[in-house]
Amino acid sequence: MPTFTTGKSTKVYVDEYDMSSYLNQSDVSFTNEVVDTSAYGATARSFLPSQETGTLSLAGMYDAVTGAGSSDQEFEAILGAAVTPVVTVALEGGTIGNRAMLARANSTSYTLASPVADLNSVTVDLQCCSDVTNNVTKGLASGVQLTTGASIAFGSLGNLVSVDNTTSSANGGMAILHATANTVDATTTVKVQHSTDDAVWADLVTFTGVSASTLASQVSAVTGTVNRYLRVTASAVGSTTGAITFMVSFARF
Repeated sequence: MPTFTTGKSTKVYVDEYDMSSYLNQSDVSFTNEVVDTSAYGATARSFLPSQETGTLSLAGMYDAVTGAGSSDQEFEAILGAAVTPVVTVALEGGTIGNRAMLARANSTSYTLASPVADLNSVTVDLQCCSDVTNNVTKGLASGVQLTTGASIAFGSLGNLVSVDNTTSSANGGMAILHATANTVDATTTVKVQHSTDDAVWADLVTFTGVSASTLASQVSAVTGTVNRYLRVTASAVGSTTGAITFMVSFARF
C-alpha cells in the first residue's frame, strides 16, 4: 500500500538559518536537458540526454522584524551573493532517515507581494549549481536526514542514530551542515561517518569546526565508495556549557 504524507512537517534550511517558520511552500524541480539528434529521413525525432539541473522555489510570509535570519533579510541577502547559498529541504523533517533535498543554489529572483486584503508574502527562486572543482558534481541531489535538527546539549553530543542504505554506493556524494543556533562555549566538530556493518565506523566527512556561539553552514563532497551505513557524530572538546542546533543531510551521487 502507498504511504502518503502531507507537507506540514517540511523543514527548510538556507545557509545558517532555519527558515521553516516563515515558509508555507517549497518546490523542488529536477530536470535533464536533451539535445536533438534527428537526421534527414527520420520519421520521428530523436534525442540524447545532456546535462542535469535543478531549481528551487520557496514561498511564505514577510517578516517585518529586521535582523539576520528573518525572511525579508535573508532572502534579499542571498540574491546575488558572492558565495553560493546551501539549501536543505527536509521532507517530514525531524526524523533521521527521512528524505532530504540538498542543493547549492544561486538566488535568481526575490519577490515581496503586498496585497490589500492578505498577508504580505515573499517568494524566492533559486538555480542549482554544481561545483566540480570541489567534487560537488550535482547542484541538486536527493538524500537523507542524518540529524533531527533539534537542540543538543554539549554533554549529549556524540554518535547519532545510523541510516541503512541497504547497500554501498560508488560515486561519492555531498553533505550539508546548517548550524542554526549555538551557545556551546567551545568549537563543535561535526562529522559524517560510514560503515559496512553498523559496528565499525570511519570518518567520511569532517566539517570545519563550528566556533563557540557562532552559526555556520557548509557543504562538503566526497568521491569514491560510500559504505552502506551513515551516521553523524559530534563533539565539543573542552566545553562546559551550552547547546547547539544543527541539521546534517547526505546525498549519494
